[in-house]
Amino acid sequence: MSDTRIPAAEITGLKGAMFKRIIKRTLGQVPTSLGVYWHNQKVLMAMGGMGGKIQKWDACDEQLKTFAHMAVASFIGCTWCLDFNYFEARNKDLDTDKAREVPRWRVSDVFTPLEREVMAYAEAMSDTPVTVTDEMVESLRGQLGNAAMVELTAIIAFANFTTRPNVALGIESDGFAAACGLKPLAERPEGVAREAVRS
Repeated sequence: MSDTRIPAAEITGLKGAMFKRIIKRTLGQVPTSLGVYWHNQKVLMAMGGMGGKIQKWDACDEQLKTFAHMAVASFIGCTWCLDFNYFEARNKDLDTDKAREVPRWRVSDVFTPLEREVMAYAEAMSDTPVTVTDEMVESLRGQLGNAAMVELTAIIAFANFTTRPNVALGIESDGFAAACGLKPLAERPEGVAREAVRS
């Protein structure tokens, strides 16, 4: 991992000790990102609190949401979120063979048509300006229903909320997936970039 643009702060005090203990028990190590966000604990707590609430949402299939978040991370270039969600896919007993292929989902043959639509929607929502079409939403609504569609959209929005600051602050992968023995993530193919979203 390269140096972050804001050096990680030392995580101290009772709150810091509690955070480190909980996170080590859950993840096995303290992520570098925690030290960076520790500089503003109100921001850290708000982002973590939202992430915790999202874990309780259950209207949309967990695998679709994970692939959507990973598609955003790959599209934006957040190696931390991509690696962490791959690691989490294993912890949630999702299809890790598919999860590792998310960076090359447009050329991989492992995904269902619905999974492809979800990842295309995630990229279109993440594009600037947003390139979502009526047809995209109508097709996904028909397959998922309104409640799941709203949840999927909010998950993708949250993925943008977490990936973009990580990239801006230079927070990169902490190697969670490698540490638990998962195969390396597939590489995004050359030439498959943002313009592919508009095709």
